[in-house]
Amino acid sequence: MKITDIRATTVAVPLEAPLLHSNGAHWGRFVRTIVEVEADNGLVGLGEMGGGGQSAEVAFEALAPYLEGHDPFELEALRFKIANPTASLYNNRTQMLAAIEFACVDLIGKHLNVPAYDLLGGRIRDSVPFASYLFFRNPGPGGAVPEVRTPEQLVEHARALKKEHGFSVHKLKGGVFPPSHELECYRALAEAFPGDRLRYDPNAVLSLDEGLRFGKAIEDLDNDYLEDPVLGLEGLRAVRERVNVPLATNTVVVNFEQLAANVLRRSADVVLLDTTFWGGIRPCIKAAGVCETFQLGLAVHSSGELGIQLATMLHLGAVLPNLTYAADAHYHHLSDDVIEGGKLPYENGRIAVPQGPGLGVSLDRDKVAEYAEHYREVGDYPYDRDPSRPGWYPIVPNERWADPDSPLIPIG
Repeated sequence: MKITDIRATTVAVPLEAPLLHSNGAHWGRFVRTIVEVEADNGLVGLGEMGGGGQSAEVAFEALAPYLEGHDPFELEALRFKIANPTASLYNNRTQMLAAIEFACVDLIGKHLNVPAYDLLGGRIRDSVPFASYLFFRNPGPGGAVPEVRTPEQLVEHARALKKEHGFSVHKLKGGVFPPSHELECYRALAEAFPGDRLRYDPNAVLSLDEGLRFGKAIEDLDNDYLEDPVLGLEGLRAVRERVNVPLATNTVVVNFEQLAANVLRRSADVVLLDTTFWGGIRPCIKAAGVCETFQLGLAVHSSGELGIQLATMLHLGAVLPNLTYAADAHYHHLSDDVIEGGKLPYENGRIAVPQGPGLGVSLDRDKVAEYAEHYREVGDYPYDRDPSRPGWYPIVPNERWADPDSPLIPIG
């Protein structure tokens, strides 16, 4: 089996409402590049990549000469062909490698008529648990979906998600409002859902003082972990030494050198593995083996997935014996998907691992065409800006917080 072609299509899939984060916002949509890798046997493997609200079509088209004639089974050779460590200093291709690796794993599974998890060691669970992943958010189009700004609104939103999807773990994406306000919101969640687990992620924008203050103030709650309260491994280590809450990261342990540094001088207790950030499913499994050896906890990180990348997260979660935390997913914030059958359903806070060959998902061509056209209409957006705060940009540590007393306005 040899690769004969690669195609990339950018889609913009609407969110139910714009989502706020410490660096800006998701402007009411996810912009994702769908990758199709075709082989000489007629099979097509699927991949997916984000990109901070921007298309990566042109970049993937430029990789076609690297891939023509390549055997999808030769995944280690693929790594050096696309993301040579020295060459990547000039052109970081790790996330592009991930999308193509997804497609090659999909191709291999289809060629052998086995699901991806059987290529990755065999599944030990049939479904993967997920956290609710709560965001402060602007109102949805026409005000049909309400804002989330106050503790009461946050609890109401979490309660609706728990009723619909069965979540028993709740993650609050913070770093938007002053830490004192977000602490009030976080504690309101704990009070509203006794027995459920909690996690908080301000995306590393708190100062060391604020990180310590927040961490100490939640020690009495049922926390899974405090994720990236401050910037950098040394900042995390300083918090970890003084706060009795496990620390997690998805920002500063995203490759094997950083993982080694964290093993030698522990700063984070839990590593959030992202199939895109790490360059594919297989590197995440390798990293999970290191974490198992050195007794680091594992969770699966979300970088704003549609159904193709979600499938990679599910196959990863299916094969990891040391996955002891619920995964993250933005998925329930999407209004639709580009895969056949529509969005994969939650049941009791879990999503079933696809059982078909390869990744086990197929493209709905009509949906791809619909959301490719929508992308042409609305275009890219800057992930690191908030359109409701013109001229604003984040600094680290941040002190330019949104006003929790001002109602949020619709953005698009």
